[in-house]
Amino acid sequence: MEIKGFVKSTLIDWEGKVASILWVGGCNFSCPYCYAADLVLNPAGLPTVPLEEVTGFLKEKKKWIDGVVICGGEPTIHPDLSQFIQNFKKIPIAVKLDTNGTNPDLLKSLIRNRLIDYIAMDLKAPLDSKYNEVAGVNVNLEKIKETIDILLNGELDYEFRTTVCPAFLVKEDIVKIASSVGEARRYILQQFKPGECMNKQMNKITPYTSQQLEDMKKEAKKFCPNIYLRGDTRGNTR
Repeated sequence: MEIKGFVKSTLIDWEGKVASILWVGGCNFSCPYCYAADLVLNPAGLPTVPLEEVTGFLKEKKKWIDGVVICGGEPTIHPDLSQFIQNFKKIPIAVKLDTNGTNPDLLKSLIRNRLIDYIAMDLKAPLDSKYNEVAGVNVNLEKIKETIDILLNGELDYEFRTTVCPAFLVKEDIVKIASSVGEARRYILQQFKPGECMNKQMNKITPYTSQQLEDMKKEAKKFCPNIYLRGDTRGNTR
């Protein structure tokens, strides 16, 4: 696996922790509002950050860096993900994985081998035909449901999250998603931000207002008590 981006410290990508973030290239989705088009479409054209640079920094700063976040793209499309993560567990340092949930077998292996400490799973849409529209590809929903079950019924800490893009999702959709995860430990609604979307038409979409997102949260909370808003919910474009 090649590292295509590295941020040494952040306070917002792993709640309650100071973390470093790694981006890996490639994805099996093509979400129109994705902000990481180069990572998805042209990862080979991006410079590679040496693994030794990252592990060296984490070893040096492990007294104040709590963990490392691995995101993309979609990390679980890489068959050597387990070996990649072992480089960080040897430091040792906690690992958070961001995933779209399409590879439950690999996730089960990572959990069984204690290679990850937290999972953030993106839920793109209700578990119906709309999922394909938002993901930009045909999605095996049985794999998505299996990953949801793994997290809901397991011991590993996790969160579900949905980017609320007005081009695709309305209040009823958010309620459906909330119903599908029910008693989840944490379900996050994230503000959609136009400006650098893969599909340039998405940059013309006006985000929901803060009040609209609050209304969605209030209705969805009837089915999923642990639901929260994240990010700038004021409807600003940047």
